[in-house]
Amino acid sequence: MKKTLLVLPVLAGLFVLFVAHAATITEDFSTNPLQDGWKIFGDTNLFQWFSTNHDLDVTWDSSQNNSYFYHPLGTILTRDDDFSLAFNLQLNSVETTGYGFEMALGFLNFGQATQTNFSRGTGADSPNLAEFDYFPAPDDGTISPTMISSNMEFASAFDYPLNLATGVLYHIEMTYTASNQTLSTTITYNNGQIFGPIDDVQLDTNFTDFRLDAVAINNYSGAGDAYGDSTLASGVVTYFVATVPPPPIQNLTGDFTNGNWRAQFLSRSNWVYTLQRTEDFQTWTNVSPAGSGSATNSFLQDTNPPTEQAFYRVQAERP
Repeated sequence: MKKTLLVLPVLAGLFVLFVAHAATITEDFSTNPLQDGWKIFGDTNLFQWFSTNHDLDVTWDSSQNNSYFYHPLGTILTRDDDFSLAFNLQLNSVETTGYGFEMALGFLNFGQATQTNFSRGTGADSPNLAEFDYFPAPDDGTISPTMISSNMEFASAFDYPLNLATGVLYHIEMTYTASNQTLSTTITYNNGQIFGPIDDVQLDTNFTDFRLDAVAINNYSGAGDAYGDSTLASGVVTYFVATVPPPPIQNLTGDFTNGNWRAQFLSRSNWVYTLQRTEDFQTWTNVSPAGSGSATNSFLQDTNPPTEQAFYRVQAERP
């Protein structure tokens, strides 16, 4: 799977400097998050920011369509990347049928998660996820950190009975470490008291890979659930931090060298880069061979630049 991640137009002949955004997305909801890079897909009524309380009110309603309060990452995560997520969650009310349908927060592939055939209810049509799942059954609630590959291989922990009490503020941290392919989860409350423990999730050799490009608070539709489980819950998120690797292109500059237009930038390993050119912003042409990143300064050049004005961009792809 390949995805174009970053587009940077550059006027030939001008020196251009690009400074990478931080690799941490931090939100305390003191100001309107929709003015700080957050977006809503689906039912906007499920996510309400309250300026007086500095929190985001969230409704998880499995009778509604898939909806997301999300923030693009500016990069693409795979099993070879370290990343983490921390948030504060307080549930105010929970109603369930059967074993309850999952409430979720975590990382996803936005393009796939917004397709009409994406379904957590069926359990077979929801690729590319790394998330915190909570099934709020009345007597035996389940906390299930879950990772799902592009090919729908599952890696999950099922810890129960663990019920998140209403009116209690929980601090939840999830950390994925690429060196040992392990997702670890901790939950604390009442100023550091441990809730759980929560089992680690470790990827095995049968788990292929994933592609994640957004972090989100997820309301999943329960349509297709074989047991008819459902959840209607309300709560607040008061703090949200996602830490991911830096963008694949950093410190980009462009200039002419010996009559060739050259882009120089700090690349990352496990990415592939191509220099592209346009004169009308309608059609882009590859003007350099694809080159693998090296986690050092990389160069791409157009050896036959036009005499008239042209614009360039560096395309970064995850193989």
